[in-house]
Amino acid sequence: MSNKKNIFLFGLLIVCLLVPGSGFLSAAGQGQERVIPEEIKQQVGQTDYGVVRIKKFPVAMQCWTYRGYTFFEALEKTRALGIDYVQAFPGQRLSRDLPAGVVFNHRLEEEYLKLVREKLNSLKMRVAAYGVVDTGRTEEEMRRLFEFARKLGIRVIVTEPKDDDYPLLNKLVREYNLRIAVHNHPEPSKYAHPATALKYLQGLDERIGVCADTGHWMRGNLKPVECLRLLQGRIVDVHLKDRSDFAVRKAEDVAFGSGKADIKAILAELTLQDYDGFLTIEYENETEVMTPEPAIKKGLEFIKKITYYEDFEPLLSRLNGFYEKHGWNHYGPGHFELDPKTGILKSQGGMGLLWYSRKKFKDFVLDLEFKCSQKNTNSGIFVRVPEVPVSDDYIYHSFEIQIYDAGEGIHRTGAVYDAQAPSKDASRPTGEWNHFRITFAADRLTVELNGQKVVDWKAEPRGKVRDFAGEGYIGLQNHDSLSPVYFRNIYIKEINN
Repeated sequence: MSNKKNIFLFGLLIVCLLVPGSGFLSAAGQGQERVIPEEIKQQVGQTDYGVVRIKKFPVAMQCWTYRGYTFFEALEKTRALGIDYVQAFPGQRLSRDLPAGVVFNHRLEEEYLKLVREKLNSLKMRVAAYGVVDTGRTEEEMRRLFEFARKLGIRVIVTEPKDDDYPLLNKLVREYNLRIAVHNHPEPSKYAHPATALKYLQGLDERIGVCADTGHWMRGNLKPVECLRLLQGRIVDVHLKDRSDFAVRKAEDVAFGSGKADIKAILAELTLQDYDGFLTIEYENETEVMTPEPAIKKGLEFIKKITYYEDFEPLLSRLNGFYEKHGWNHYGPGHFELDPKTGILKSQGGMGLLWYSRKKFKDFVLDLEFKCSQKNTNSGIFVRVPEVPVSDDYIYHSFEIQIYDAGEGIHRTGAVYDAQAPSKDASRPTGEWNHFRITFAADRLTVELNGQKVVDWKAEPRGKVRDFAGEGYIGLQNHDSLSPVYFRNIYIKEINN
């Protein structure tokens, strides 16, 4: 081999080591920062995503999907799809009725900002997020961006910060109570690998997290579900994409469920993480720039099909990532503590009733999880409580679905207390979460415990129950101070007969 050839190959090696996106970068340039830890891969491999009851996530449209149109046209087309929220990007022409140089960005003059508000209000839409945008380097520049977000009610700013941006961003998210989502464009972007973003986020305010772009991860031959698991607790926004293949130049965006991203596992992982942000649709198939609707509609139908809680209403409200007991009142001794981060209710003292006061329910499906601290933990779920509880009299006019593993027959977990015994013991071991699905339609009361039907009963006054109403409140019982019960994921679906 000639000296010239040796020099050329040595130079090529140096370039590969230094240039992002080269084959040598992962091994020499970035080290472990470019590797999904084996522990994360094992965790994902051991997770049965098929049994996860997928939550319903709010959906937004990234306006880049409609990059061939103006911002106002993108709003109209998004609204026509039944989507109420958008994520705007800087640089999109505002309207065909305005000069081409008038584009959506955080430097919009007030007269154009007024037009944006009027358009959003006319369509009953909101801008949920803004990006990917350069925040600027100075505090003045960043404040202008944050003030713009505040004016439009934008909660999330999507960006790819420079190293020196983080101290200022950390200060401003606290002051403005907004969130920053660090986006992962593919290489040579600095944040192409999730471990890089995770490194920068260490020690920062929790309002600074990531915008997880599943399609860009696939371009880099990364499995989205593994990346999501690595970033658990720091995901602020998701750019949801499905692609026909991994790391192949000719691969393209396809309808959700039609590609290799494994959308079901992605949504299941987000459910397990209790993700509270938007699924932001960003469809980048270049052959369908002007007509993305067929693929989007197909993808939304797929998401709807795999979403367990699609038609359910959560009974614990959530605002800015924190759970609240708004709408719940307590009768009697004791109380329930709510962990605002996890949404887990824990009973304290008793005997009392935490009841949902916002409305009475007639025919419904009630879906929730509970966990017993001890085998003799005693609690229950009351259905069709006819009136506001002001005394213990409600127990004689409503049914209680029993929680008490130490009981027998009509007093055992799954029973309609004092009236109808469960057909089998389907409880999980003490300390594990159990799942109830309770259906009350007319006078038919069915109880499923951990996927097994244990009661299918034509309700009638029996035992302690003297009579029951056609509609009523939902209530959770706290029984004593020694063996607390825990509840989470409380959802209800009304049945219209």
